[in-house]
Amino acid sequence: MFFDNWFGLLRVLVLGVAAYLALIATLRVSGKRTLAKMSAFDLIVTVALGSTLATIVLTEQVALVEGLLAFLVLVALQYAIAALAVRYRDAETLIKSAPRVVLRDGRFEDEAMRDERITHADILAAISSAGLGDVAAVAAVVLEADGTLSVVSREKAGSGSALPGHPRR
Repeated sequence: MFFDNWFGLLRVLVLGVAAYLALIATLRVSGKRTLAKMSAFDLIVTVALGSTLATIVLTEQVALVEGLLAFLVLVALQYAIAALAVRYRDAETLIKSAPRVVLRDGRFEDEAMRDERITHADILAAISSAGLGDVAAVAAVVLEADGTLSVVSREKAGSGSALPGHPRR
């Protein structure tokens, strides 16, 4: 089906603009953390907000006000969970994954790699993307909480106090 009627197109246009503006206003009020690239939970909220926007625009059974309430509920829950994580270490541990070293001092951490489902090829790709051509030049590769691989060269490692598992951390 390519076309039903003009009213359907007008409805999508009006609701799309209204829902989009409401989403932007909600995100501005809720702060930068709502769409931060920080954890799996943040990703879930971002995807849910997008899905809610699409549902408002494309589903006649969902009224604009119901969709706006859904935006507010998602953002309020994200805010509450983030606030708990900031205040309570146990809550933070449940919500966020911790960064993990998958290569240290040029040696692959096989157990960590297995646990995190990271391959040698993934690590080598991150190292070459960082502009390094030799594994021996790497102090550490860290799988961050957001799923990215950070490469720390020996030249810039310093004491290593910022790396997971460092005694003074």
